[in-house]
Amino acid sequence: MAVDALTVARDIPSGSPSADAFRRLRRNPVAVVSGTIIILMIILAIFAPLIAPYAYDAQDRSYALLPAPADARHRLGTDQLGQDTLSRLIYGARVSLAVGVIVQLIEVTIGIALGLLAAYKGGLWDTILMRVTDAMFAFPDLLFAILLVGIFRPSSIAGSFLTVFVALAVVGWPGMARLVRGQALALREKEYVEAARAVGVSGWGIVTRHLLPNTVGIIAVAGTLSVARAILLESYISFLGYGIQPPLASWGNMLNNAQSYFTTAPWVAIFPGVMITLAVTSFNFLGDGLRDALDPRHVHSRT
Repeated sequence: MAVDALTVARDIPSGSPSADAFRRLRRNPVAVVSGTIIILMIILAIFAPLIAPYAYDAQDRSYALLPAPADARHRLGTDQLGQDTLSRLIYGARVSLAVGVIVQLIEVTIGIALGLLAAYKGGLWDTILMRVTDAMFAFPDLLFAILLVGIFRPSSIAGSFLTVFVALAVVGWPGMARLVRGQALALREKEYVEAARAVGVSGWGIVTRHLLPNTVGIIAVAGTLSVARAILLESYISFLGYGIQPPLASWGNMLNNAQSYFTTAPWVAIFPGVMITLAVTSFNFLGDGLRDALDPRHVHSRT
């Protein structure tokens, strides 16, 4: 079978691994569309006060008591308190994305530190840290997060934020730590690491110059996928009434408020549900695209 010359030309490495990965990512239409959606959501979150037609807690008294359908004043209708659904969706993007990103930063920080420590030190350090992660895996993520939030359930909005961050990070870091440890164990036996050790490079130098930089790719992929997981877990917890508390808007607590109106006013639940689905799906597809771009062998293994 003849090979297209253009395809061959595109597959020739440019000399920069990051440039090659970015080029492969751009050729993935699903990842590009997903990344665009995520960027638009981030813009909504950052500029929510300028984009939203009303404040997240503004109430239109003439629309109170029952959810109202869309009209000229409220493009997506209102909830039972007369709060504009579109405005709360926009502000909800700020909360839900903040939870996903901040929780992921905490998970990555803990996971990198403990994973690299376990892999490089080995011995007793590795045994203790891995048994702790195994014990954490024994608890279902959602139930454990709800338990933590329920135990430390605060009364203030700021407290509910902090509690959700901590609970989701606690249930999420073991997976990241195990992933980093596995990658670092494979890298520890590479020739360039042995050479660095032979010429007297310190343990800290080997970790920071050789192990950590070569785990960035897999961390980026896992982190992107885990943002979607954190958004979904926050939505579950808030839907059950344990997460972000009103009047602050998150997509999860908007679903919680809509429970009594699923049949009479379905739009109150449909719109936040669509936003959750869109965000989670976009992060998952972007994570898949990053994995294919950073490890082209993964693409070939599937074809």
